[in-house]
Amino acid sequence: MSVTEQPPAGDPSRGPAGDPAAESARQALNDRIAADSLTTRRDYLRIVATVSGGLAVGGIGVAAGVLHRHGDNDGVPEPKKIANALAPGESLAFRYPGDEDRAVAVRLRDGTLVGYSAVCTHLACAVLWREDRGMEGELLCPCHEGVFDVRTGEVTAGPPPRPLPRVILNEDTDGSVWAVATARSGENDKDAWCRQFADEAPDRAALLECPGSRIQGSPA
Repeated sequence: MSVTEQPPAGDPSRGPAGDPAAESARQALNDRIAADSLTTRRDYLRIVATVSGGLAVGGIGVAAGVLHRHGDNDGVPEPKKIANALAPGESLAFRYPGDEDRAVAVRLRDGTLVGYSAVCTHLACAVLWREDRGMEGELLCPCHEGVFDVRTGEVTAGPPPRPLPRVILNEDTDGSVWAVATARSGENDKDAWCRQFADEAPDRAALLECPGSRIQGSPA
């Protein structure tokens, strides 16, 4: 199921049932409404402040990281349980690592579990998962039709300048799903771990060969 709600079938106020063009228009409107509902007032203020010099300047500002980037909170992120279980074909909107960091988790049909920032890298609109788009579903920003690959977060269409930052998820033995770390746009899991946890676990950091790390007791 998608995080967006579908309109009731056969609603006469929403155009003739079975009309592909009408259905597409209704879904696009639903996506815009859902994206607006997930974009907070503070998000809008950031966007307005960034684009006050013009839309082109705003786009450059977002691409350059002027706006808050997912996972840029101070301190080491704490693990957070986001679901008791997530079945194939299901998605979940949540906040991680901070209360302002919108995120989305998706369980693909083959069981793969992925998590991403739900903030578009174009102009910070909300990103939604649409199961009905493409072979495996797509991550869609309906504000400007930005599309991201659900397996990788890479941009596949539209104006977004870079991939979605990822939320690293773990599944416990009881099936519960936990958010445990973040990875910035284009950052791999090792670099993400080293950036956030190397100071707390120096031995593991040394084994991973994190920059500047060494096993405790060894010469510098």
